[in-house]
Amino acid sequence: MIVVTTPTGQIGRQVLGNLLESGVQLRVIARDPSQLPAGVRENLDIVEGSHGDATVVDKAFAGADAVFWVTPADPRAPSVDAAFAGFTRPAAEAFNRHGVGRVVGVSMLGRGTPWAAQAGFVTGSLAMDDLIAASGVAYRALANPYFMEDTLRQAESIKNQGVFFYPIAGDRKLPTVATRDIAAAASRLLRDARWSGVGEVPLLGPEDLSYDDMAEIMSQELGKDVRFQQITFEAYKDRFIRLGMSDAMAQGYTDMAWAKNEGLDNGVQRTPQNSTPTSFRQWCEEVLKPAVAS
Repeated sequence: MIVVTTPTGQIGRQVLGNLLESGVQLRVIARDPSQLPAGVRENLDIVEGSHGDATVVDKAFAGADAVFWVTPADPRAPSVDAAFAGFTRPAAEAFNRHGVGRVVGVSMLGRGTPWAAQAGFVTGSLAMDDLIAASGVAYRALANPYFMEDTLRQAESIKNQGVFFYPIAGDRKLPTVATRDIAAAASRLLRDARWSGVGEVPLLGPEDLSYDDMAEIMSQELGKDVRFQQITFEAYKDRFIRLGMSDAMAQGYTDMAWAKNEGLDNGVQRTPQNSTPTSFRQWCEEVLKPAVAS
C-alpha cells in the first residue's frame, strides 16, 4: 500500500497518475475528495482530511508500505517552522507507530551550504527532513531548486507586459526543475522497496540557467520579447504581504530568495544521475506557451 498526500496538488496529482498506471494499491489523503478526478476515485482508498491532523494520518498510515509526503502551502502560518516541521510532526510520529517502511518527501536544495540556517523556506524544509529521518523510517528527500512551474505565477505579466520579476540577479546561473521530473523520481522510489536508510536525491534539471537566459528562451518560444527585471527584496516581500500572506511566511519566501542569490542552489555538483530530462525550452513550449496564450 502506497499513501499519497496532496493528490490534487501540483506534484501529487502527477505522482498519483504515475502510480495508477503501475497498478499498485493506493490510498490518498484529501481535504476535499470531490477535487479528485471522478474516473479515478473508485480505484482509490480515500481518507478525508488534512495530513497535518494526527487522527487523519493515524488512519491513513495503518498498513502503509510507503508514503509520498508534501507539506502544503500555508500562506497564513505563524512561522516557517510551524508550516514545515510543525505540520509534519503528527505524521512523523505516525510513521514510527505504524512501522511505515519508506517515505519520499519533496524538499529543497541547500543542506551543507553556509546559508542553510538562514534560508527561510529552505531552512524549514530541511528541519522537516530531519524530523522525518529521526522517526526511524527509511527516507529520501527530493532536494529541489526553483520549479519551472513557479514561472506560471507571472504568466499574466509575461503576456501583457513582456516581463517577469525576482530579486535574484539576472546573470546568476541556477538549476531549475520541472515538476513532472520530480513526480517521476518520486514514483520510482515509491515503487522500489530495495532502498533503506536516509538520504537526499538532488534533482537539478538538465542545465543551469540564469533569469536572463530564461527570458531569452521565453522570447524565442513565445514569439515575443520577454525580459527579466530584478526587484528589491523589500518589494518582493511586499508583494506577498499584499496577497494576504503572514509577515513570517512572506519573510520566509524573501529569505529563501536571498540565500539562492548568494549561491544556495549551487552547492551540489551536477552529474548525469542528478540531471533530470525536461529542459526549460521544452517546458516553455509545452506548458508556458499554452498558459500565456490562454
